[in-house]
Amino acid sequence: MEPRLITQLLDQYLQRQSASVKLRIRVYLALRSAILDGELPAGTKLPPTRVLAEDLAIGRNTGVHAYEQLTAEGYIEARVGDGSYVSDAVTRRPKHEAPKRLLGARREGLSRRGGSIANNAGSSIAQRGAFTPGVPDVELFPFHIWRRLVGKYLDVSHAHLLQYAHAGYGPLKVTLANYLRVTRMMPVDPKQVIIINGSHQALDLCARMLADHGDRAWIEDPGYWGARNVLTAAGLQLTPIPLDDKGMAPTPEDWAKPPRLVFVSPSSQYPTGTVLTLERRLELLEQADQAGAWIIEDDYDNELHFSDRPLASLFGLASRQRVIYMGTLSKVMFPGIRLAYLVVPTDLVDAFTIGNAELYRGGRLAEQAALAEFIEEGHFTAHIKRMRGIYGERREVLLDAMQRHLGDTVTTTAGHAGLQLVYRFQQPVDDTMVVAQSLAEGVVCRPLSMYYLDQARRQPGLNLGFAAVPTERIGPAARTLATVIERELQRR
Repeated sequence: MEPRLITQLLDQYLQRQSASVKLRIRVYLALRSAILDGELPAGTKLPPTRVLAEDLAIGRNTGVHAYEQLTAEGYIEARVGDGSYVSDAVTRRPKHEAPKRLLGARREGLSRRGGSIANNAGSSIAQRGAFTPGVPDVELFPFHIWRRLVGKYLDVSHAHLLQYAHAGYGPLKVTLANYLRVTRMMPVDPKQVIIINGSHQALDLCARMLADHGDRAWIEDPGYWGARNVLTAAGLQLTPIPLDDKGMAPTPEDWAKPPRLVFVSPSSQYPTGTVLTLERRLELLEQADQAGAWIIEDDYDNELHFSDRPLASLFGLASRQRVIYMGTLSKVMFPGIRLAYLVVPTDLVDAFTIGNAELYRGGRLAEQAALAEFIEEGHFTAHIKRMRGIYGERREVLLDAMQRHLGDTVTTTAGHAGLQLVYRFQQPVDDTMVVAQSLAEGVVCRPLSMYYLDQARRQPGLNLGFAAVPTERIGPAARTLATVIERELQRR
């Protein structure tokens, strides 16, 4: 191929590159793409860098850099006294195609597990605005204090905190153990606390350390979609256990086929806010002990309660330890912190510590050190107290607005804790359609039906988050949502 034809071809490839990318990288990418697309087949002699520079109006050093990089990577080979040639190592291959759209399409190449995860995703790209559930108001976090503490530990004098960590930062484990003794009535040794990168990882560790592929796990129905997906991905067979006004309600027939794991949020069930009664708690502990089942207690937002006191934990109530306690900092601080913790029975500490290190390679000790000091200095408790008052006010405004605009069209149990309220429709309605139409109007919410695993028991409703919505925006957003609901009901 003539040198001028090659430079004309390369000029076309250059036009496809983003102007924001440095020129020397664009020239390299243009050459590489032309080679990989087969436009410059093996054995093609490339123009001298002088010709390349003249025809493409670039500096000669830019062309030299591109040739040198491609030579180092094996795309071209330099022959002494004869110039540069496309390497024989590169064979012709089809031109690059645009990546196929995965969502809603057949997912080629994925495992059954991967396809299940992708097809049953519950996470949303919308993570702010009225009425995104489960999201705190991060704009009210005391940034200046957190910045000071994190900066303190991101220093050469604390370089050891940038290493891997097996079970977490020791002083933070002590601080959390003390905190749980006071607020959850839990007799905890700091060694029992294992710091994890988020509650999903904590649940995955529990599933992998306590259950085998094909074992049965119980989940609340409706319940947290994230737990459902993590447990399914770990290879467990899920059994949805329905709720009543006393919480999770397994029957004697359910216990006849006991599970290996029971995932439960007893102090404030997600998403309904139902509280597991003392009678049910004691029964669950007794039956789990007899069946050899492990209870995973998800205490995801009990700090943000609106009654006089937070409820005691299942872990603290158990006389024989069959409970793994799971707590998170995402709701009371900010979701991006990605720090959660497990409290495990003493005889599981070593195994869980090893499992955590082998599977996930923990770290983030500098942030953990900052968090320990944040708690010890009283900022954690002060922030919770402040946000509890703000969230309580927003909750009341939402309750009032929904009652004013929709009356008996929807009902709510108004749980005693948390960042969201669940509303149920009193007549048949497609809640997914309501959610889609509301999103088009700028209001984010989630359909209650998505939280059910047992389709026969699905009930229509909405999960509305109020925590991250300034008080003055709640009324207008509720009015918009009510208009969408009324429009949908009129179509019935």
